[in-house]
Amino acid sequence: MEPLLDLAAAVRLSRVSRRFRLRGSEVVALEGLDLTVAPREVVAVVGRSGSGKSTLLELAAGLQEADSGTVEAGGAADAAGRRAACAYMPQRDLLLPWRDALGNAALALEAEGASRREARRHAAPLFERFGLADFERARPAALSGGMRQRVAFLRTLLAGRPVLLLDEPFAALDAITRADMQEWLAGALAAEPRTVVLVTHDVEEALFLADRVVILSARPGRVVAELAVEAPRPRERAGFLAGSEAGGLRALALEALR
Repeated sequence: MEPLLDLAAAVRLSRVSRRFRLRGSEVVALEGLDLTVAPREVVAVVGRSGSGKSTLLELAAGLQEADSGTVEAGGAADAAGRRAACAYMPQRDLLLPWRDALGNAALALEAEGASRREARRHAAPLFERFGLADFERARPAALSGGMRQRVAFLRTLLAGRPVLLLDEPFAALDAITRADMQEWLAGALAAEPRTVVLVTHDVEEALFLADRVVILSARPGRVVAELAVEAPRPRERAGFLAGSEAGGLRALALEALR
């Protein structure tokens, strides 16, 4: 995985447009979008509903193809190469209800060819680090929303890809749990540095977690603002969000979203 760090960009979208047919009409999700993400940079993408945020991630992940422009991840422009470079975590945790937490996390390793026993043995030591100790045998129905998201993130991390694509991972959680999970994710990324593209509708979440915040226009989505967050990661959430840097950037982000 390390050769990726020598590349000028881990993810690059250049003049990308994506169109769909919806009930007989053409919908333009993205148009002329440019975005470059450096190795081990955390970039948050913020925009209104329907601005093409999830489409952007699926293009980078090799799950869709652009109608025009180029999409690269890990130095690869073809869909198979992008899929090999990226681990994609959708909004829903998609845990398998018949597998316990350890089995769900280990699924990423099984998909890479490991036996079930080997995959579970490799994943088990990480449960304590990810705040899941003693829940290895629990089925998803017995886990809280935050714990389910931790299992889903661990599964994404165990895929071993250098690029993580996270699609509103905490959107379904209550405000208190979401704040706790944001702090947890900040610590997890400090311990396991990766290139991250995080889609979120929450400006404060974006500012707290990212090195750079990219604002998309209303559909068709294109980049209308980029905000650099100078405070080093990981950050102390309450203090950072109450500070002058976050306050100024929040105002700029909200203005761009209008």
